Amino acid sequence: MPTTLFRASMHVIAAICFLLLMLIFLNKDMPSISMFTLEHMQAFKTIFISILLEAIPFILLGVVLSSLLQTFVSEQTIRRFIPQNPILGILFACVLGILFPMCECGMIPVVRRLILKGMPVYIAVVFIVTGPIINPIVFAATFMAFRNHPSIAYSRMGLAFAVAVIIGLVLFRFIKSSPLRISRAHFSAPEAVDGHQHPSGGFSGKLNTFFVHASDEFFEMGKYLVFGSLLTALIQIFMQRDSLLAIGQGPLSSHLFMMGFAYILSLCSTSDAFVASSFQTSFTSGSLLTFLVFGPMLDFKSTLMLLSVFKSKFVLLLSVLIAVSVLACSLLLERFI
Repeated sequence: MPTTLFRASMHVIAAICFLLLMLIFLNKDMPSISMFTLEHMQAFKTIFISILLEAIPFILLGVVLSSLLQTFVSEQTIRRFIPQNPILGILFACVLGILFPMCECGMIPVVRRLILKGMPVYIAVVFIVTGPIINPIVFAATFMAFRNHPSIAYSRMGLAFAVAVIIGLVLFRFIKSSPLRISRAHFSAPEAVDGHQHPSGGFSGKLNTFFVHASDEFFEMGKYLVFGSLLTALIQIFMQRDSLLAIGQGPLSSHLFMMGFAYILSLCSTSDAFVASSFQTSFTSGSLLTFLVFGPMLDFKSTLMLLSVFKSKFVLLLSVLIAVSVLACSLLLERFI
C-alpha cells in the first residue's frame, strides 16, 4: 500500500532529522566546516525552535477537535443536511469546514464513507479541499502568525473559498460516475472501508478511541511539522539571500516555488502559517497565499491518501484542477493585497 510505504519513509526521515538535531544541539563544539559555522547554527536553532513553539499549540487544539469529531459525530448526522442544489451543496461543504475543523488525514477516510452512503462527489471533494483551511483553528493560527499583516488571514479564507467553488462546479459538470476505488458492494463491512476498527459500544470505548486517535494523529502531524520546520530553517539560513529574493519577488517564479515547497513539506494547515510567515521578507504576499492554500489542498501526503481512495485518473484531474485554480486565483488576488 502506498500509504504504508509513505508512513515508513516518514519514520526514517523523522529519525534522520532527530539524529541531525541531536548533533546540532548537543555537540556545540563541533568544528566549523565551510558554511556550518557557529553563527549559522545559532540562527538555525532560533528559527527552528520559534516555528515549533508557535505551531505546536494549534496542532494540539486541532488534534483534540478532530478526534472528538471522529469519535462522537457520525457521518449520518452530516448527511441529513446535504442540499440537493449544487450551489447550495458547495456552500454547505465550505460551511462544514467551519463547523467541523479536521485535517485531511482524518477527513479523507470519513469522506469516502460519506460518498458510499450517498454524498455527491463534488460536495465531498469541496469538503476535502476547504475543510483543512476554512475553519476557526486555522484562521486563528494564520492570524497569529501574520499579526503584522492580518489581511493574509482573511485573504487565505477568501482564496480557499473561491478555489473550492471553481473545483466544485467543474466536478459537478463533468464527473458523473463514482471515482472511488471501492464499490458499494464492499461497503457491507465498515472496517473494510476506512481500515480502522470502529469504536466499541459505550462511552468508555469511545473515550478510549478518542485518546488513541488523538495521540496517533499528534505524532503523525508532529513528524511533518518537525521535518517542515527543519527544511524551512535550513533554506532560510543556507540558501543565498540574493537567490531567495530573486525567486521570491518573481511574478510567477515565487508562486511556483511556493507550490512545490508546500507540496513537498506536507504540513498540517494548523502549523503551515508559521512556516510561511518566516518568508515574509523574501516572498510576495501572493506567493505566501499560494503556499497557504495549495499545501492544505494538495501535498505529497494527501496525494498518496487520495490515490488509496480514488481512481488515478480522478486524482490526476483533481490535482491539475487545484494547481491551476490556486495559481490563477492567487495571481489575481495579489493585485489587491
